Amino acid sequence: MERTVSLPNQPDRTTTVTLVESSSSPSGVELVSCYQTTRVGDPMDLVALATQVQRGDDFTKANACNKLTVIADQIRYLQEQARKVLEDAKRDADLHHAACNLVKKPGNMYYLYERPSGQKYFSIISPTEWGPSCPHAFSGAFKLQHDMSWTPVEQVEKRDAEIAIMDKLLSQQTALPPYTGPNFKGLSE
Repeated sequence: MERTVSLPNQPDRTTTVTLVESSSSPSGVELVSCYQTTRVGDPMDLVALATQVQRGDDFTKANACNKLTVIADQIRYLQEQARKVLEDAKRDADLHHAACNLVKKPGNMYYLYERPSGQKYFSIISPTEWGPSCPHAFSGAFKLQHDMSWTPVEQVEKRDAEIAIMDKLLSQQTALPPYTGPNFKGLSE
């Protein structure tokens, strides 16, 4: 049984309330005492029921909006991460295509210079080692990582610390007895 009711604080807005069909003795048997079930409040108080339904709708809408906001924030974060991955991949590809007369080995620092012709090349000699007689414009210093990615000199210390933590995590996890949860004990020490 459905009833449409206007809320007292919002007369222009109506809410439909669905009431349970009632029978004091279904199939001829009285299952509950009408006195016991109705003495707390009037089950036909439609305004109170409509207010409760409206409040439920408002909370449902607010919860959905909150969850969608969290998802939108996560999407923005993932988009930023994807943009950074693409920028790093382009930089790494450009650096791998720079001229070089030696075999590059992971773990070493390489110095990028640019000739007046625009050609970029790698050297193992830093601008400090060249001193004032540096023959070409210095473009940057990069460390070749073991995954063949390049890390700018400003980020080498941070990257090395991250790799050390991962190495520590991997070595501790293999030495531990089987356990279903993650174990990060000692990583921050």
